[in-house]
Amino acid sequence: MKKLIVIATLALAPVFSAQEMVSKPVQSYQTAQYQAKKKAFVNNLLSKMTLDEKIGQLNLPSSGDFTTGLAQSSDIGKKIEQGLVGGLFNIKGADKIRAVQKVAVEKSRLKIPLIFGMDVIHGYETTFPIPLGLAASWDMNLVQQSARVAAKEASSDGINWTFSPMVDISREPRWGRVSEGSGEDPYLGSEIAKNMVYGYQGKDLSVGNTILACVKHFALYGAGEAGRDYNTVDMSHVRMFNEYFPPYKAAVDAGVASVMASFNEVDGVPATGNRWLQTEVLRNKWNFKGFVVTDYTGINEMVDHGMGDLQQVSALALKAGVDMDMVGEGFLTTLKKSLSEGKITQADIDIAAKRILEAKYDLGLFDDPYRYGDAKLAAKEVYNMENRNIARNAAAQSMVLMKNDNQVLPLKKSGTVAVIGPLVNNSLNMAGTWSVAAKHDQAVNLMQGLQANFGKEVKFISAKGANIDYDAKLEDIYAAHGKKTDRDNRPKEALLKEAVDVANKADVIVLAIGESAEMSGESSSRTEITIPQSQVDLLNELKKTGKPIAVVLFTGRPLALTNIKDTPDSILNVWFAGSEAGNAISDVLFGKVNPSGKLPMTFPRSLGQVPVYYNAKNTGRPLSKELTDKCEYQRFRSNYMDECNTPLYPFGYGLSYTKFGYSDVTVSNANPKGNQTIQASVMVTNSGNYDGAEVVQLYIRDMVGSITRPVKELKGFQKVMLKKGESKKVTFDITPENLKFYNGDLKYDWESGEFDIMIGTNSEEVKHSKINWTK
Repeated sequence: MKKLIVIATLALAPVFSAQEMVSKPVQSYQTAQYQAKKKAFVNNLLSKMTLDEKIGQLNLPSSGDFTTGLAQSSDIGKKIEQGLVGGLFNIKGADKIRAVQKVAVEKSRLKIPLIFGMDVIHGYETTFPIPLGLAASWDMNLVQQSARVAAKEASSDGINWTFSPMVDISREPRWGRVSEGSGEDPYLGSEIAKNMVYGYQGKDLSVGNTILACVKHFALYGAGEAGRDYNTVDMSHVRMFNEYFPPYKAAVDAGVASVMASFNEVDGVPATGNRWLQTEVLRNKWNFKGFVVTDYTGINEMVDHGMGDLQQVSALALKAGVDMDMVGEGFLTTLKKSLSEGKITQADIDIAAKRILEAKYDLGLFDDPYRYGDAKLAAKEVYNMENRNIARNAAAQSMVLMKNDNQVLPLKKSGTVAVIGPLVNNSLNMAGTWSVAAKHDQAVNLMQGLQANFGKEVKFISAKGANIDYDAKLEDIYAAHGKKTDRDNRPKEALLKEAVDVANKADVIVLAIGESAEMSGESSSRTEITIPQSQVDLLNELKKTGKPIAVVLFTGRPLALTNIKDTPDSILNVWFAGSEAGNAISDVLFGKVNPSGKLPMTFPRSLGQVPVYYNAKNTGRPLSKELTDKCEYQRFRSNYMDECNTPLYPFGYGLSYTKFGYSDVTVSNANPKGNQTIQASVMVTNSGNYDGAEVVQLYIRDMVGSITRPVKELKGFQKVMLKKGESKKVTFDITPENLKFYNGDLKYDWESGEFDIMIGTNSEEVKHSKINWTK
């Protein structure tokens, strides 16, 4: 048996992937000389601007994607010529963007260039797995590389600003926008946040193939009550700083250029008008130097929140620290009046305009306003084979094997496979939600991927078997943004019979079920987070055939799978995998890629458990571990009469085609003092029959604190590759920095005491070692 040693510090991301990685870049615009030159330029420009032109820089309308010929004659074109627009979003194409930019720099008085934004969320035309899926890779090189590819594609097509990454922590699977984030954990979320920023912005924003990142939604958007989008959030500051703020701060520390305000209220004040958030925390505590933009009509929506009329809420937002108004034009239409009435100051407007101009300077737009967008370059950069291969690899690495009884997977490269389900032949749904620029009709669906990769060795036969949902009206709602579900109007009995007939001719069944793409995403909250009954009935009918069943699960959120988990032999969660979905799924199903994904968010047993997450607090009456493991009820303890406390699949969970064994945890010093560094290690052994990658996870519990502490917290992870029979020693460096938290006074520090060091394959299956650390 081979033995190797791998050493990792907690501050480092995993080193499994081989893709290009920026690491933490030192941007050229951080030098004192550069900053002085920028300050002089921007101040000089500001001195020449009229009040209307300054306010114009704060205006971000949607383009409506007008044609090139309308760039000057449209209403927006006229405003650009008058200097009343700072940027545009939702315009796509190098030629269109160049035509609009030409109006700004050749027709407006001061020739100030525009910035062009787009929701490049998980890729541009080459789409990667949805962010929740990409998070399941636990591979920071891939995460960063996905943003790098997206930046290269988008910038070549004229885009220089993306409204990404979305880093909202959420423990609420009813909320559809969990699909856009990185799950429930602040540590994993922070690692992903900073690597997305590095990928988008690179080392130099002015080089032309990097773009401004925008971390969103600040703040707490993922904690909306009842999982309903845009809903109220109310939580303590201790929870904010310890559990929900870390990914935002990680993005700021990584140098993110812009921040987007969230729709929800915080402490009774909508985030868009919340000065404590936008100024006290973001700028004063975290030293953020970029600009803040609202979400779509965020200022106007404060009227419905009950904060006043449009003039009042526009002034409130500006005073809070918002610099740019997306779509609502509250700044454009009211700030001049508010200034004359003394409700805002000239300095308020100047500071906001200055921040927008500084971002344009950092992008190099004053040197060359056309540096972004080259149709010839875009033809080479966008949706090319190199990018698609990276996306294919990322998709395969994101897939989570949740069950594999009798080693049904990987499939044999012979015989007949029945491929059944409502999304088997549907390319439009492969990219998932928030794939604005994707070539949906060119995405590789499941059947195409299977046929292209293994069609010469395996006979594939298919049937739909069921619609996404029995309810046609609901299914119509699910088919938003042109992502049709191809509803079959035959009676359900006919669909089921056809599927069973096909299954009976096969050796094994691949059943593709779950959500369609737009069942998750913005404005896609669900009160039932189960697989629709039409698909459950299909699974149950196919079970009667006696054939092995491998479920391919499409989903944008954690689902309660209790009613189906025992029926199939295997469950492979493929999320929504992007442009190369079918190819990547085929790679994993047939073992070309051994699945290594781990869940970034807990899967509950039932909706009644929600919110359920691994890093919870103990109560004064916890159920014993023995009874918890047995799922037994005990009166006057914190448990349910009708359900287990434990989730169906815990955070960090994911199987492999091989088996990994863990030794006991060893620590280099069980009684460290002061600012020492200690090492915690395990030996991980691949004892199965396949080479494979394992995400080794480190958790720490602070046993006694001045405030109650979670039962465990993720503090490090390493994704390591092991050949069959190989062992590796995986070591984590631990310092007092990893023990810090915000106490009751919101002081960030650590406290002496006992700590439980845990290392394992997921948040529940860990080995323990205790240490006692004193200051």
